[in-house]
Order: sequence, then structure tokens, then C-alpha cells
Amino acid sequence: MVYAVIDTNVLVSALLTKNSEAATVKIFDAIADGIITPLYHMEILMEYEEVLSRPKFRFSEDAIWDVLGMIVKCGIEVFPRSTGEILIDMDDLIFYEVAMEKRESDSFLVTGNKKHYPVRDFIVTPAEMIEIIERV
Repeated sequence: MVYAVIDTNVLVSALLTKNSEAATVKIFDAIADGIITPLYHMEILMEYEEVLSRPKFRFSEDAIWDVLGMIVKCGIEVFPRSTGEILIDMDDLIFYEVAMEKRESDSFLVTGNKKHYPVRDFIVTPAEMIEIIERV
């Protein structure tokens, strides 16, 4: 089992793609299969809901609630301490801090926008996360 914070862009990409072999879809599958345990905080769930509900994506309400339900059912809620880190987009701070809170458990932050975060070995793309779980 691997702990990971899943950035919103990974969820959006997984829902948008028609490619069942896409790394973002494999992240979803790994969560459903219990290979990845998602870490979340209420702020993260609120961002997921807000972004996934944007009209431009046209995701059904059922699809959105399925995603949120899977994260909560399969995941662990984390209440992080402040890291004092300054990020390019401070809205991303909660994702970083949740991952940092579980670093002793080798947690990861999975994102399609690594440039939004500091360079750290635990901040990985979906493809990198798939490589990691395939080695476990």
C-alpha cells in the first residue's frame, strides 16, 4: 500500500480521457484496488468538488460524487501542520502539507503540474507514480 495525495488535475485528466491505459486512469484503478491509499483533507475535497463541477467539464453529478466517495471510502483524512512553505499557487499548499504530514509513511503527491511545487522526490507525475507502485 502506498499513501498519496492526488492533485485535482489528475482527477480531471482521468475523467476526461477515453484512454483506459492513461496513467491518470491507472491511478484511479490503483485507488479502487487498494494499492494507493489517498490522503485528503476537507479543503482538498472542497476543491475537488468545485473544480469537477465546473460547467466546462460537463461531468455528471453522479461521476463527481463517485470520485469524492471513492477518495473518502478508500482514503485517510489528514490534519496537517503548517510547513511555512511558499508555493507559486498557494491554493496548492494544502496538497503539499497533507503529503508532508505523512512523509514518515513515504507518502507521495501525484500531480500533472510539478512546476507548482518545490522539487522534491516525493512529488511525482501520474506516470512516475505508476512506475513506483509497479515496483512495490
